[in-house]
Amino acid sequence: MKAVLWSRKTMTDTKKAFGVWSAVFLGIGSMVGAGIFIVIGQAGAIAGNLVWLSFIFGGIAALLSGYSLARLAITYPSRGGIVEYVVQGFGEGVFSGSTGVLFYFSQLIVIAAVAKSFGTYAGTFMHADAMIQNLFALGVVGLFILINLIGASLVAKSENIIVFIKVTILVIFTGVALFYVNPKLLSTADMPPLNSMLFAVGLTFFAYQGFSVITNTVEDMQNPKQTMLKAMTIAILFVGVLYILTSIAVLGNLSLPEVIKTKDYALAQAAEPIFGPIGFKIMAATALLATASAINATLYAATEIGYTLAKDGDLPEDYTYNVFHSFEGLVISGLLIIPMILFLNLSQVTTIAALVVLIIQGLTHVGHLLRIKETGANFYVVLGAALSMFAIAGLTLYYTSIKQMPMIAFYIFGAFVLAFAVEILLRLTTKRVIKIQTDVKLIEKFEKNVENKFKKMIGE
Repeated sequence: MKAVLWSRKTMTDTKKAFGVWSAVFLGIGSMVGAGIFIVIGQAGAIAGNLVWLSFIFGGIAALLSGYSLARLAITYPSRGGIVEYVVQGFGEGVFSGSTGVLFYFSQLIVIAAVAKSFGTYAGTFMHADAMIQNLFALGVVGLFILINLIGASLVAKSENIIVFIKVTILVIFTGVALFYVNPKLLSTADMPPLNSMLFAVGLTFFAYQGFSVITNTVEDMQNPKQTMLKAMTIAILFVGVLYILTSIAVLGNLSLPEVIKTKDYALAQAAEPIFGPIGFKIMAATALLATASAINATLYAATEIGYTLAKDGDLPEDYTYNVFHSFEGLVISGLLIIPMILFLNLSQVTTIAALVVLIIQGLTHVGHLLRIKETGANFYVVLGAALSMFAIAGLTLYYTSIKQMPMIAFYIFGAFVLAFAVEILLRLTTKRVIKIQTDVKLIEKFEKNVENKFKKMIGE
């Protein structure tokens, strides 16, 4: 009975929901989440009026990484994205399996953290207590699980609408706020040491995190060879320009003491002197939209990752069964997110997860270097992507260990050890291993056969 109701999904069943602009909007939606509303203040508290420069360096790192991931996506088209690329780079082994499992759970933690931020912002409008805030968080996750169950097409459409609204508000705020900038606040006299700007790069790069979800759309994407790299580049460049101008607008309207005092809501605070109390409320409401669209985009990516891990891989086979136009793994992921929202200290756990994602991305680019002939990518750009990921991870680890969590290096090491233990346990109990989903040679052979048949049809 279950086989009838929960049939497997295949590539031929998938509607191509993502064109260039749908993929761009998904990437922007994932990047412009709650992060920018908080990161500008937190990074500004470290880098002062040089925070715009931190956003430039963070954007360059994102472009390098985005290029590498896009070339991998075109060569190894898979819903799993980074999970597939790690296997392609390092082979079918315990290392690849444990890395995939760790990356999947890191994505769930990110969703839980963003949902928690949504609950906090929503609670401020109603002066709600922690329990009501958690209910808001659970509610928004439930809403976007329903949207993802309806299918990739609705994910793309809903993301387009939400992204358009929140980006329009940010552009209007930034455009107006730039006319009110106080040049003294951006002068070199108040410039902090350059090393402060470098430490802030770790935070600013996290505001770009999310661009990798574009690679998860590859099987739902129209003509990926022409679309993928273009969508990735447009999304990152647009977000980068928006972040740089917004940071100048905020740091040009708030003094450094004000930025430090209001670092968790500095963007909304900067809107108040210009637009009045309504400006603060509008920016807080925009933060709600931002967190909602980030949840939507990241849930889509986490579902695709879970599907890939389960398809002849690490997670239970149930992840591959259909529920409406998505997978059972979406529902399982949602159930795993609930206790994370209710019981985890997400401020600390999210920092660990973000660093884990950085390290995994760095390893992905290292694996890409081992397959550079297959992808045809530029060696030096991919090398730059790998080095930038490890450099940002190192700077963030150093700064966090001094200022916030002295034991963070041990926590990250423990996360990798736990992932290895889970991988070995899964191998022993299920007798299944994570496998390569995309065979380049078979794809090339198939394309060659199709080309030969077409030539015969037209009489060549």
